[in-house]
Amino acid sequence: MALIKKPTTGMKDILPAEMQLRDYCISVIKETYAKFGFLSIETPCVEHIANLNSKQGGENEKLIFKILKRGEKLNLETASSEADLVDGGLRYDLTVPLVRFYANHANELPSPFKALQIGNVWRADRPQRGRYRQLVQCDIDIFGEPSNLAEIELILATTTTLGKLGFHNFEVRINERRILKAMAAYSGFAQEDYDRVFIILDKMDKIGMEGVADELEKSGFAADCVERYMGLFKGLETAQDKLSYLVNRLDGFLEEEVERNLREIIDSVRATGSPDFALVFDPTLVRGMSYYTGTIFEIAIPEFGGSCGGGGRYDKMVGLFTGNDVPACGFSIGFERIILLMMEKGFRIPGQPKKVAYLIEKGVSPETLRRVIMQAQEARRDGAQVLVSRMNKNKKFQKEQLLKEGYEDFQEFYKNPMQ
Repeated sequence: MALIKKPTTGMKDILPAEMQLRDYCISVIKETYAKFGFLSIETPCVEHIANLNSKQGGENEKLIFKILKRGEKLNLETASSEADLVDGGLRYDLTVPLVRFYANHANELPSPFKALQIGNVWRADRPQRGRYRQLVQCDIDIFGEPSNLAEIELILATTTTLGKLGFHNFEVRINERRILKAMAAYSGFAQEDYDRVFIILDKMDKIGMEGVADELEKSGFAADCVERYMGLFKGLETAQDKLSYLVNRLDGFLEEEVERNLREIIDSVRATGSPDFALVFDPTLVRGMSYYTGTIFEIAIPEFGGSCGGGGRYDKMVGLFTGNDVPACGFSIGFERIILLMMEKGFRIPGQPKKVAYLIEKGVSPETLRRVIMQAQEARRDGAQVLVSRMNKNKKFQKEQLLKEGYEDFQEFYKNPMQ
């Protein structure tokens, strides 16, 4: 059987120019987050299947790359269910592994603990622009901080990082899961149906208000519940202060602290006066993960036309491992989409050293070769990036390729010095 040179569907090879950009972005991310007190950690790419299937990952749990048991543990003849065949899987996000990590090491970590994790995740997803089956995620999370100081720090750290990477005029949309639940309760939906309602609501930006109403009715929800629910969103279209409008309409369904909490976050972030982004309250924001318990947020960059990151508060997740809940909140940058946009914009990495190519003709004397190597070392000590390479027969094509890689100076060495 012939070998296949293309990568598996949904995965990609990364060429040097993009790899250089990725390395630069990771260095900026790490440096910036460190200034906010975040500490780098790492978790394994393989997790126990019970953790991945804990009903915390929403639709992502349908996309797990599962790993068969090995050796004596795998018995195909007696297997009667998937549990007899599978005991692990590739992580689909960094949050589930991080919570397991925290539950396992909490006594060894400071409190509150501010974690930074960058790593690959895998999802058996349908590939499309900016979405792959293997992708890098970049997460920051805070454990042990019950107040909205966690949300404020996460938003400021993430937006500062994006600003340093050259992104401006983007939005951070913010909402509260308790507002979503209060709106559903006010409209008469049963509590066990909330997640189904939210999944449909999450399509608002794609199918519009009429599309959401139509899909809710087709899903079997009562017409009066749908009408009352849509009435809230119609009122939001003309409300000058959307949050105040909802608080007044949802009186008796929404805790008083929700409004105060959201306003403190919004006012504190806006007080920094950053010109790079706008913080916007968006009551249609859902976020797909079922583990969110409070504030949720999402990054919207106009050039991409979709989400380029998001996160929220998940105060109940650590308790699934330990039996004791711990306040937790996180924010994830859509690293692959950020890289895609930077590549499309032709982003140039600042402060790059001068790139010089020393091209040596085949057959030069040992003395010439030693002299070239010594010169290259001296140039490197002076800060230049020097490539020493044999000269190809097609020197013109070789130099054209090097120019694409950013080499701006060429020095040529021949066996006949008169050439």
